[in-house]
Amino acid sequence: MRSTLSADVKDALARDLPRRPCCREALLRGLAYYGASGGAFRTQRAAVARLFHALQPRDRATPVTAQTSKRLYRATVYVAELPEQPKRPPKPTRRCCRRVELRAAFLACGSLSLPGKGYHLEFTATHAEAADRIAELLAAEGVRAKRADRRGRPLLYLKEGEGIVAVLGAIGAHGAVLHLEDVRAVKETKNRIHRLVNVEAANVARAVAAATRQRRAIELLRDAHGLQNLTPALREAAELRLNNPELTLGELAALCRPPASRATLNGRLQALMRLAQRYQPEQASHKGTR
Repeated sequence: MRSTLSADVKDALARDLPRRPCCREALLRGLAYYGASGGAFRTQRAAVARLFHALQPRDRATPVTAQTSKRLYRATVYVAELPEQPKRPPKPTRRCCRRVELRAAFLACGSLSLPGKGYHLEFTATHAEAADRIAELLAAEGVRAKRADRRGRPLLYLKEGEGIVAVLGAIGAHGAVLHLEDVRAVKETKNRIHRLVNVEAANVARAVAAATRQRRAIELLRDAHGLQNLTPALREAAELRLNNPELTLGELAALCRPPASRATLNGRLQALMRLAQRYQPEQASHKGTR
């Protein structure tokens, strides 16, 4: 079976055998309860099958056999017969056992999507009672999962990065947590860069539009009034804008003699535009009489 993020996380968790006997028992009960189907424990991961076999008492361990599934593109499914239908595990009294049971639920019926396609952690339970139990385990970690149905089976899923990281940390998938945090940091950095680029592009567009309006007003003023009739400061500002249409206000201000501030040059250009407005009606009337 091809390697995916979900498969890698499950293989890593399956190799981490709990030390406490109570946690081992909780893990075995959880795997049997959440992974039971048709009177047997079933999984597509060889590491999870080995874990299930290793957790069983030696004198009562059932063999694990490999079968070929006809539905999932002839994928290999590992099956271990169960002596009886697993019952709902008792509520754990310890935090470690509760988290181990949540780990068992992920190993048996959970999946984690690739970060490039968005954050997505889900549990596909075999029946509603198991889904309710998983929801209780998630709520104990401060995470609320959304519910849905998929082909008649209850589904719990999370799409928020913080909630997924909290669950992965609780079940001991620390490598996956670091991986997702790296992905989230890269994504946030890209989003920040895109926002800055968009803001810069908007600023450039506004500056170009303002420079265009200023040049048109100055050209109107030149034709109707004559730049030589302006004060030296206004004439300098007008000539700088006409000769340098691509420069920003700050760059134009640096070309003044002596150099002016950006606010000062902007004030002069605004004065030129107000002065040009006086000649607009006159120009329009001259055009109408021609």
